[in-house]
Amino acid sequence: MTRARLTSTLVQPRATNVAGLPPDVQALYDEARRCIQYTSYTSAVLTLRKLLMHVAVEQGAEPNKSFATYVGHLDENHWIPPNGREWVDKLRSYGNEATHEIKVMSEEEAVQLLDFAEMLLKFVYEFPSKLS
Repeated sequence: MTRARLTSTLVQPRATNVAGLPPDVQALYDEARRCIQYTSYTSAVLTLRKLLMHVAVEQGAEPNKSFATYVGHLDENHWIPPNGREWVDKLRSYGNEATHEIKVMSEEEAVQLLDFAEMLLKFVYEFPSKLS
């Protein structure tokens, strides 16, 4: 009789850690990373959409407004990097599909948005914190 060997594989989260994040932004970023790690791509897209809303409020937007209001605030106050508006529109579009349509998001879609979120968080939080 042979015994089966059980091994556990630790799946590393996608994207890298970002320094200087406020606690709620950190929690949402980590949640999105875990969603992708465990192939919950639709959940990741929805979490990344919510993450952008939290970033906007952290940067001075009024709470309890529409997603479009938050995007406008980030854009008008130059928190979206050059050429980043197209990515924000992609996040809006994918988020709307995940929320309002019967659609399952793909790994590619979720990973693209996570990559954008990582870059945005570094731009908004990590790099400025290194100057302090």
